[in-house]
Amino acid sequence: MQTLIINAHPDFTQQESYSNKLQTLFLEQFKERFPHEEPSILHLYETEIPRIEKEQLLGIWDKQASEQTLTATEEKIAAASSALLAQFKAHHRIVIVSPVYNFNVSSHMKDYLDNILIARETFKYTEDGSVGLMTDDYRVLLLQASGCIFTNDDRYTPLEFSHHYLKDMFQEIMGFNQFHIVRAQGTAILDQSAILQSASDDMTKTLDEFYAPS
Repeated sequence: MQTLIINAHPDFTQQESYSNKLQTLFLEQFKERFPHEEPSILHLYETEIPRIEKEQLLGIWDKQASEQTLTATEEKIAAASSALLAQFKAHHRIVIVSPVYNFNVSSHMKDYLDNILIARETFKYTEDGSVGLMTDDYRVLLLQASGCIFTNDDRYTPLEFSHHYLKDMFQEIMGFNQFHIVRAQGTAILDQSAILQSASDDMTKTLDEFYAPS
């Protein structure tokens, strides 16, 4: 199955960031499993991601709904958005590399989701509520780095909005069959080697299921 890595770190060249270390771990294990394959990689912070603004997606959607002609600039933005959606739908394994900022995803990750959460493309509306259309064995893996620890069942656990938001958007809204998470957490307080060893062990077990035949 084709794999798309979506790197949502603002500085994806910073090799010392735990998010990027998680991506490196993933790529190492991916190459061991699939030595003759290469995943696609999308760096959100080197890509023009259309945004929900009056002069961008909001205005374009309004014009398209009323069958108005788009300007050349709007055509370019609409084409970029369509390309992101097409790329996303063409990959049945999605890997999101994301740091946690104030308990949520980065702003470009939210902008990206606004380009793929499209009615009649990845979900549809019905009288009984929305129904996901991405049900053909689509799976997502979140590689998440955070300074604090979210798995101690304490006051931080319900504040992990990033995880809850992405899980619900992919599974509940778009209908993905599986959602997985591998964490590098406690980066502000724990030993780096212990964090990465734990993440590597978790990655190995998670990828067994992530890439298991349907």
